[in-house]
Amino acid sequence: MINARNLEEAKKLLKNSERPRIVLAQDDEFNRKIAEAAKFDILLSVEKGNRKNKIRQTDSGLNHVVAKICSKNSIAIGVDLDEIRSLEPKLKAERLAKIKQNIKLCRKSGVKIAVKTKKLGKMKDFLQGMGSSTEQIKEAIVF
Repeated sequence: MINARNLEEAKKLLKNSERPRIVLAQDDEFNRKIAEAAKFDILLSVEKGNRKNKIRQTDSGLNHVVAKICSKNSIAIGVDLDEIRSLEPKLKAERLAKIKQNIKLCRKSGVKIAVKTKKLGKMKDFLQGMGSSTEQIKEAIVF
């Protein structure tokens, strides 16, 4: 897993890494640039970070532009279930709302979903509860 704040450093680390190549999401600008420029498999935890919720809108870390770039470059959007389980209840609810919004956006733009968990059954239940289509669940990647 590549956790670099600098775009050039992330590209260098990607060249030397083995598959599956996983990049931990940072801010919106970094996510867009790395999705456009680098070759990797999964962009993990785009909903994470200090993203503010507005009155009528949730900033989930993924927009239609980045989703289309990920679809074009065959990059999956990743969710870390193990990390979500360890959160306190209020933060967990906020994170799940953002994930639900991202799953809906992934369905519209044709981006695959990847889930980091230890149990396959939990992944299917989670995705179904978040509003994924059955096609998305079948195509989901477990790592």
